[in-house]
Formats: sequence, structure tokens, C-alpha cells
Amino acid sequence: MEKFVLRIATDVGVDPALAERAVGMMVGFLQREAADGPVARMIEAIPGASESVAKYDGEDAEGGSVLGAVGGGGVMGLGQQLMSEGLSLGKIAGLAYETIAFAKEHVGDELVDEVLNSVPGLPQFV
Repeated sequence: MEKFVLRIATDVGVDPALAERAVGMMVGFLQREAADGPVARMIEAIPGASESVAKYDGEDAEGGSVLGAVGGGGVMGLGQQLMSEGLSLGKIAGLAYETIAFAKEHVGDELVDEVLNSVPGLPQFV
């Protein structure tokens, strides 16, 4: 995952630490919101994804949802959480695009599309 994070940080133009947090948040969001079977298979197949989710899964130290603290869940909540990290909509889109491309490199288009399509409202953003 480290090489991927450095790649997207460079491609998108963000700090590697911020890229790492954002990717972890996005994958954690998918783990919470997408169909259980497909997303579990996808996360298992992507090197470092499980660790990233464990580190940046969107929960605060008390076990509450950070998404709830910034204005709700779902894809809009994820967007708000990422913006609160200092990312613009353009940077978020770039990070999402690169993360999806990386996932497809490891598990193929079909599984990634199944995961994305299982989240209500997400396909219109990716």
C-alpha cells in the first residue's frame, strides 16, 4: 500500500500522509456501506487495504462515528469528512479515481464495480 499511497500522492498532488488517511477512509467507507461479501473479497485482495481500514476506518477514539460528527453518513458524509481533512472536491475526485483504479488492478473491474454499485448513491460520484 505504501507504493500506491506515494503514487497517488504524487499524481493527485497531496501530502503522502493525507493520501494514506484519505484512502483508508474511502476503503473503510466501502467496508461499512457496500455489500459484505464483495467488499470483503476486494479488501482481502488489495495489499495493505485491511491495515489501512483498521487505521483509518472513520471511527473516533470513543468508538463513535466521525462521519456523524461532521454531518451524517453515506457518501455525502464521507465527502464532508474528506473536506474536513483539507481536501478540495477535485482532490477527492482524484484520490477516488486512483483508488478505484488501484483496486481494479488487483481484483478486476467486475468485483470493484459490484462493490461500488452496491452503495446507494455512490455510482453517480465515481
